[in-house]
Amino acid sequence: MPDIEIRRDDIETRLETFRKRNHPDCILCGPNNGLGLEVEFSASKNGDVAALVECNELLQGYTGILHGGIIALLLDSAMTNCLFAAGIAAVTGEMSIRYLHSAGTDRPVLLTARITRKRPPLFLLRAEMHQGENIAARASGKFMLP
Repeated sequence: MPDIEIRRDDIETRLETFRKRNHPDCILCGPNNGLGLEVEFSASKNGDVAALVECNELLQGYTGILHGGIIALLLDSAMTNCLFAAGIAAVTGEMSIRYLHSAGTDRPVLLTARITRKRPPLFLLRAEMHQGENIAARASGKFMLP
């Protein structure tokens, strides 16, 4: 059987299709949410996703520091969009976060996520939030088919 190469364009198209169909009103990535952050994830050829997110004072907890709940939201969304890139619409069953460095509201953060294990109906993922040279937070999640 010949190898079938999945092009990055195909993965990007699948990511966009799943996001619009399954998350149109999402506070983070939904195109229809007027109050949303409008974060756009990109997918690599291997299915990992990444997004650069502009931060501002509306997202702070302590003065000048990104709120921990916002960090959780961002990491969860990164893992969800990673599943979308794989053609999977699953919901968060469990998420564990490790906060490593505070993230300032004055600079953007880079989100990354990847699938580490597929065992339908369960999927395991990892995500990271980077700001400058630091990994601000890491998360692992268990997602399940609804």
